[in-house]
Order: sequence, then structure tokens, then C-alpha cells
Amino acid sequence: MRLLSGLLLFLACCQVNAEETLRVLNWKNYIDPQVLAAFEQQTGIRVDYQTFTAAEELDAALAKGTPYDVVVPSHFQLPRLIRAGQLAPLDSARLSHYGSIDPGLLAMLAGVETANRYVAPYLWGAVGLVIEPQLAEANYAGPLPDSWSLLFDPAQVARLKPCGIGMLDAPEETASLWFNYRGRSLTLYGARQIERNMQPLQAIAREVKSLDNETYIKALGEGGLCVAMAWSGHALEAAGKRPNLRFLIPQEGAVAYIDSLAIPVNAAHPDLAYRFIDFLLQPGNAVRNARATQFYSPLASDSAELKALAAERPMQVLGAAERRRIYMLESLSSDQKNALDRAWAPIKAAHHP
Repeated sequence: MRLLSGLLLFLACCQVNAEETLRVLNWKNYIDPQVLAAFEQQTGIRVDYQTFTAAEELDAALAKGTPYDVVVPSHFQLPRLIRAGQLAPLDSARLSHYGSIDPGLLAMLAGVETANRYVAPYLWGAVGLVIEPQLAEANYAGPLPDSWSLLFDPAQVARLKPCGIGMLDAPEETASLWFNYRGRSLTLYGARQIERNMQPLQAIAREVKSLDNETYIKALGEGGLCVAMAWSGHALEAAGKRPNLRFLIPQEGAVAYIDSLAIPVNAAHPDLAYRFIDFLLQPGNAVRNARATQFYSPLASDSAELKALAAERPMQVLGAAERRRIYMLESLSSDQKNALDRAWAPIKAAHHP
């Protein structure tokens, strides 16, 4: 009888341990490993932590019904995921640190299929201009305008070409910025209009030194580029090697993106998911993840933790004026997206490094 009781107790313990496993799917290199370890140590919950490198991988995992407890979609994925019923509504009352989130980020998400009802911001950033002032001004022969014209005006591109110009291989972000620079909204145009309006970028692509999403970081850090379109996290990474680099939100505005914490409808352990999300929203952990990844923290701009981070890393915290100039990357219809992909192919083909 004692042997049977012991066996039953052992099996019960094993069942509890199995239930205390949280499955997380997040972008690669998008958390401080020490934060993850601290969660496991403090809660006794084991985290089966998996990563992806493209939004399509997350889409595929959710479409297959793989039972993750926490996922981290980008904001442009949210309308589709919400309409498909793949995300559970988020009960913010169960998150004791929900009040630490920047209200501006929540407002931005509210405009995306009321996504603030389903997700909590995790990390975010912007696509802006990174400039090496000394190199750029020497070639520009004067003060630089705070404008996307440095990349989108052919005459200015010609001046800066000798010191190296970089553009991202990111069709949606680049198209959004290009249309916005010209006072237009990408989402208001049909497929043929999108293809026609993107054609001028082919000439610019012939002049740029870099048209990619990775090697340009090294080139910036080594002084190989003087002006480049850049994700904010990449700009900070390059500035770590070349401190005189400056990241700007031009006067016309810049695209913002938000990656958020969400619970799929088929999550096996939603209670554990809430504990994990709340742990990541703790101000100290939010700042640690921002430092580790070099992306922006979701904390309110007037929080003590974010003020301390701004003093330590000025480029990693946007000022009030810069925040007013950012806007969310638009969600495109399938026809618009297909048209943009068709328009982007000749732009890439025109680039000759």
C-alpha cells in the first residue's frame, strides 16, 4: 500500500510539473536571457522558449494550431489574427503592471483593429534616418535638412552618394515612408497606382551603396555609410561601435512598429501566460529587455525607469516632439501587398552594389 501511495504521489508530482511548463514563441534575440532565467527561478515554471525570424513563421505556427501559451506578433499581423479568432481577449485586470505601459502605445494599438483589447506592448521601435554627421555634411556641403529628402530627393542623393547611402530591403516600410514623404497615404491607392508611384525609387536604388537589412549595420559602424534608412535597434547597435552616429525622426514623420504579448485562443496554460506577461511588464524587466535588444521600452515616458534609461542611452528613448512625428505602419490588403511586391522586384534589380 505504501508503495502504491508513493507511486501515486510521484505520478501526481510529475503531472504538476508537466502542467507548470509555459510554451513561448518570440522573435529571435528578443529578450534578456537573465530575465527569462529569473522568471523560471522565481516562479518554478519551466519555459519552453522557442523563436522565429519572420512573421510568416508565427502565422504558420498559429495556423497549424500549435498550442503556444504566449506569442509575440507584430502590429501589422494583428488585424488578420484577431479577425481569424486566433488570439484570446486580454484581461488587463489580471496584469498588475499593466498601468506601467505608455498610454500612447495603447492608443496606437487601439487604432489597429482595437488590438489593445488582445495584446500588451512588449517592445517597439521606428524606422528613421541614421546619419554620420561629419561624413554627410562634408559631402552635402552644408547643414543637413531634417528630412527624408536625403534619401528620396535625387539631387541630394547625388551629393551624398560618395560617402555611402543605405536603404532597407523592406518594401512595406519603405513604400509607406515614400508615400508619406510625398504627402500621400499608401493605403488609399490601388494596385496599379502603387506600382506606378513606386517607379521613381528604381533610380534611387541605382545610387545607394546598401539595400539590405543586415550588412548595413556593420557598414554604419565602420563608417561605410553616411546616411541610411534604419530600424532604431539597428541604429543603436551601429552607434555602439561608432558613437557619433545619430538616429533621427525626420520632420515628415517615421514609421513605428509595436511587437506585443498575446495569448492564443488554444493556449494550454493561460494562467501561466498571464504570470509571464506581467513579469515582462515589471518596469525593471522591461528596461532590461530594452537594454539587451536595443529596442524601445513600452514604459510610460514619465516613469522613473525610462527617465533613467534616457539619461544612460539618449538615443533609445524618443522625446515628446519625436513621438508626435511617428505613425503606425499601415496594414495592406492582399491586392495592395501583391502590387507592392511586384513594384519592389525592379527596385531591387536596379541596385548594383
